[in-house]
Amino acid sequence: MPTTTLRRAAATSLTALLGGAAALALPATAQAAPAPAAPRAAAAPAPAAGGPTIIRRPVVIAHRGAAGQAPENTLAAVDRADALGFDWVENDVQRTKDGELVIVHDDSLARTTNVEELFPDRAPWKIKDFTAAEIRTLDAGSWFGPAFAGARVPTLKEYVNRVDRNHQKMLMEVKNPELYPGIEKNIADVLDQEGWLDRSHVLYKLVMQSFSADSVRTFHGLRPEVTTGFLGTPALADLPQYAAFTDQINPQHGTINAAFVKAVHSLRGPQGKVLQVNTWTVDDAVNTKKVWDYKVDGIISNKPDVVREAMRQP
Repeated sequence: MPTTTLRRAAATSLTALLGGAAALALPATAQAAPAPAAPRAAAAPAPAAGGPTIIRRPVVIAHRGAAGQAPENTLAAVDRADALGFDWVENDVQRTKDGELVIVHDDSLARTTNVEELFPDRAPWKIKDFTAAEIRTLDAGSWFGPAFAGARVPTLKEYVNRVDRNHQKMLMEVKNPELYPGIEKNIADVLDQEGWLDRSHVLYKLVMQSFSADSVRTFHGLRPEVTTGFLGTPALADLPQYAAFTDQINPQHGTINAAFVKAVHSLRGPQGKVLQVNTWTVDDAVNTKKVWDYKVDGIISNKPDVVREAMRQP
């Protein structure tokens, strides 16, 4: 069976990105829920005498696509993650002046495009102040390297269609929702139009997350069947409140330990499933092994191939 086919078959065996750590040794991807190859942390219970030893590995999620090897949040980054063998990609969604949803991390276009050159009098170059047509003219690849010159800022529609074409999965962040009232419904409408709210996508290929608890709660209210994730590290005493509206707690890796992960796993989310933990942004072997030992369910990385290799080491 070809490598790609093997990877897809293995990935299908997951109940969902973040429905539980998968017993796999495949190169899966990304953050960031969301969500959906890994290390040693979630070791399975000791098998019966004579039975095989199963190592449960976190899912590896390509942060903003394979952002260490291609310009973040572009279709090139999605394709690079696919070429590396990762199913899960993480991205960020914001809204233009005329209501188009686009995939960009910062609320300004300055860092990752040539907007200052083309529109020198439009500082501070906020996404919300530009139309989709204006953003379409920008070069979103040259800043990363000449090989990516001419890459464009993708719309949400273009992005999800590329992910689908690659048979990948998506951990999508609602970015800066306070700047875009109603963006949760806008996103849900586009996902619905593009076929991403059918049973297959909802169960196995889609996680919505945000740093804003209100945004996560809003999206859960709109589409309670969709897996959601809260980006952050709530106090242990507050975790039950989050479990009312989110299926994942997705913290920065330096803010957690094994006790925190265990506390999250002790709760069930609004869909009745054990809460999951996807941690970010892990780009080296030392921290990969550390969070694996914490028994996280997913690792979000700019360098998913580095994380995968670290999990293959004894």
